[in-house]
Amino acid sequence: MNNLQKEIQAITKKINDLQKEDDPELRKLVIEEVEKLKIQKKALEDSIRSLDTESAVMTEASKTKINPDVALVEIRAGTGGDEAAIFANDLLRMYLRYSEIQKWNTKEIFKSENDLGGIKTVSIEIKGNNVYETLKNESGVHRVQRVPVTESSGRIHTSTATVAVLPKLTKIHIDIKPEDLEWEFYRAGGKGGQNVNKVSTAVRLTHIPTQVVVECQEERSQGKNREKALGILQSKLFNAMDTQRVKNLTELRAAQVGTAERSEKIRTYNFPQNRVTDHRIKKSYHNISSIMDGNIDKILNLYPKT
Repeated sequence: MNNLQKEIQAITKKINDLQKEDDPELRKLVIEEVEKLKIQKKALEDSIRSLDTESAVMTEASKTKINPDVALVEIRAGTGGDEAAIFANDLLRMYLRYSEIQKWNTKEIFKSENDLGGIKTVSIEIKGNNVYETLKNESGVHRVQRVPVTESSGRIHTSTATVAVLPKLTKIHIDIKPEDLEWEFYRAGGKGGQNVNKVSTAVRLTHIPTQVVVECQEERSQGKNREKALGILQSKLFNAMDTQRVKNLTELRAAQVGTAERSEKIRTYNFPQNRVTDHRIKKSYHNISSIMDGNIDKILNLYPKT
């Protein structure tokens, strides 16, 4: 029995003893004291539940094996309209170039573009030595400051894109109910020939309780895309649960609602000043063109591998 449980037992005994008091003159004081003790007891019980939740999450995580040599990278355009989509495309190229330098294999799972060739959403799978551990700290909001190609007056704009780096799981312990899944099927765009354009093989999967969305058009058959999308959904939910330190999907939804407006930037790419700044470690790098061309090893290596 830990110290918190001992304190709860002591308070419970004190409450029971006080409630046996039958002196009418002391009754009011007894009631007030009991109420104070009940508040203390509840606070201690809440502390134990919090510790139990964290322990459960860590136990669950230890049961779930993460493949360190596979990462699912999702990039989405954020605020900034067309410029945000162009920046998302620049980030995609940066990670693809870095993967090429590292001799990693990449595969496009889903891609949605705008009319200017920018990216609304893209998901890629990267395979190679220790990929996930190397890239996992890239998750977050990336901000760019530059004069957009769509800007005729030469004004500097600020836009954002979000990056999510998800683990590939080999053992899953997440209870996803079939009735909580909403499936949509549509014709894919982009590479793939006539089959991609004429057959509804692309999949959009929404987990209704958490509103987590997965899209997949990698495979030529709807069935394979369904299977792939479900696997990615499990990875997303596990990653979110681990980040929020919760043990079930109901708690995850509550945590997501509570932090919906939190969008701290992790990095700023300032083109006029030829500088990239990582806000977490408060360090800046110059030669932005080289960084955008995939030379990001010096940035990634500042984060310890676990």
